[in-house]
Amino acid sequence: MSDLPPSGSTEPAASGPPADPTAPPPPAAEPAPGPPGTTGGATPASGASGADPWAGHTGPVPIVPAEPGYDTPQPGAPFPANPPGWTAPDDTSPGHTSQGWTVPPGTPPQGWNAPGTPPHGWNAPPGTPPPGWGGPAYPGYPMPGAAYPVPGAAYPVPAGPGAYAGWFPGIDPQDPLVNPPHAGIGPWFARCTAALRRGWRQLLPIVLLTQVVPAAVIGVLTLVFSPEGEMATAPDGAPVLPAGFWGQMFAFYGVLLSAGLVFGLLQAAGWAAGTWVVARQAAGEPTGLGAAFRYGLRRALGLWGWTLLVSLLVMIGSCFCLLPGLYAAFALALFGPVYLFERREPIGRAWRMFHSRFGMVLGRVALVMAVLLAATVLDAVVGGISGAVFGVEPMKAVGTAIGAVALAVFGALLAAPAYLAQQVGLVVTYAEQRAQEGPVNAARLAAELG
Repeated sequence: MSDLPPSGSTEPAASGPPADPTAPPPPAAEPAPGPPGTTGGATPASGASGADPWAGHTGPVPIVPAEPGYDTPQPGAPFPANPPGWTAPDDTSPGHTSQGWTVPPGTPPQGWNAPGTPPHGWNAPPGTPPPGWGGPAYPGYPMPGAAYPVPGAAYPVPAGPGAYAGWFPGIDPQDPLVNPPHAGIGPWFARCTAALRRGWRQLLPIVLLTQVVPAAVIGVLTLVFSPEGEMATAPDGAPVLPAGFWGQMFAFYGVLLSAGLVFGLLQAAGWAAGTWVVARQAAGEPTGLGAAFRYGLRRALGLWGWTLLVSLLVMIGSCFCLLPGLYAAFALALFGPVYLFERREPIGRAWRMFHSRFGMVLGRVALVMAVLLAATVLDAVVGGISGAVFGVEPMKAVGTAIGAVALAVFGALLAAPAYLAQQVGLVVTYAEQRAQEGPVNAARLAAELG
């Protein structure tokens, strides 16, 4: 018997296991009901492969259910139920319905990326800046319009021309005493005025007792021991000194030098007490007037000795020329705070601070010296008024003597603001230079005073 199929058959030979003869035949597909008025309400039986089942049909085409494997039904048919094992597509556009769930309007589709953002799962290559990085920092200051660093934040330190290596971890940009590096003259001046507002009630009595009183006493001694007599002219035209001129001159300068030495110790105690008040108030610690004077007296002798040595150096420089003496006065202006806070080589440290940051220290000290110069000019003006009103020998009469002494005391009082500015300005300048060398704050400086 031949294994070939009967002639005329178009079906290929069945592959795989043979069909079970006892199995019931599969049910025929039920046709979908057509709309009213249609002809041929049943779906024609499928004919041979490739034949058109709707050949010769007239009228609307009936709706046929979607077969498994198709995503959408024919137009007009309801969305079919998901077959078993079917997974919802990734389409989550607004209004799309999937497995009975509707995506609310305004929800971006799955996998959608905002403009300018990398796709999901994308990793930046090594060396790429992190998101939100806006380029290098503005040199030395925040970007224009940016907020000032918050309290406790670090402040940049220079690593070379136009570059910054990092941030000092212990510098508070809003420290009441320490002006941060590269903050400028404005914050320095603001800290000076803030220190005056905080401590004027303690600083003013200290300045009046230790600075104004000595200046007034020396002014009165100047009136009492000034050489008397006027220059005369000999018959040949040569000037003739009054009798006893040299004796009176030596007595005059001897008294002034002795008074300067004695009052210098009191003035040193006042500078130490004022520094103690400024530093402790900035650190938020209590500052009593009695405790300030006790500290000042304890440190007065050492500060007085260094003051004499610095005064001698400035005098020697002035003997050669005015400019070397003035230069020495500027370069050694910070010796007092250096001695009180560090207690080691105040002259050497002050000299190195001045030359390490020449422009900065020179500018701050020049402002302090300008205030002292203004006070000196005012005192000279008062002295000129006294001489014009009471004469060159006011102590010969009681009335003129009282007037001259009153003007001398008034001139000393006019210098009180200059003494306050000198006290505060030098301490704040020293604190700023310490911040240039490393992390420091008001609490640490107050603790260093002892």
